[in-house]
Amino acid sequence: MGADKLDTVRKLLAKAEGAATAQEAQAYTAKAVQLMARHGIDEALLGAARPGDDEIGATRIAVDDPYSAGKARLLGWVGSAFGCRCVLHGVRGGRVTAVTVFGHASDRARVELLHTSLLLQATSQLVRLRPPDPRESVAAYRRSWLHGFAVEVHRRLAAAHEDAEREAAGTTPGAHGPSVALVLADRRERVERAWAEAFPELGRARRSMLTGSGVRAGTRAGARADLGHPRVTPARSPALGR
Repeated sequence: MGADKLDTVRKLLAKAEGAATAQEAQAYTAKAVQLMARHGIDEALLGAARPGDDEIGATRIAVDDPYSAGKARLLGWVGSAFGCRCVLHGVRGGRVTAVTVFGHASDRARVELLHTSLLLQATSQLVRLRPPDPRESVAAYRRSWLHGFAVEVHRRLAAAHEDAEREAAGTTPGAHGPSVALVLADRRERVERAWAEAFPELGRARRSMLTGSGVRAGTRAGARADLGHPRVTPARSPALGR
């Protein structure tokens, strides 16, 4: 994301954190999310004009316990919202060791940046969480909470991208090139083709079974999550390796 736009996002979210009312905070946060989504479309249009500037590739990101499967799911759904495909590594016994994010360079950078922020937000809350019923497993409650958090974050990101796409379609002249919808569709198709070539024998992960009661509380936390405030700049991940 461009330094000027990133600075604008940070300022908007700083205003949200210092807002006098919840409504005011939500307005600032929504604007920051909208800016990130619109930037993604701008990058897509630029990439269509300069095909070699935003290459498709892979970034492997390590995932640590505890709750590594839930953290990997959060990363996967953030990646999906940004037009990337994700591959889980070392899946065993409810654990995941790493996730490969596969997509355009600009999208992968946004995924990595935003996921770092969201992971900090989620884990800072997880360590304090306890189920309302003391008989319920704390670990099960936290796993289900993290699932609800990830689902709501994905919903909000997808909605922001849909709004930005509609806005761009109404403001971008079609006479000077392909429409926004066609550019984005072609971008997704190229990622799908490259992903299928890179992982021709990839199996499907089994659906995880969650027994905790924390989904609703996690969903509410996901609705409050800051979707554009990268507090830590992550180091570049190593290249893809199997």
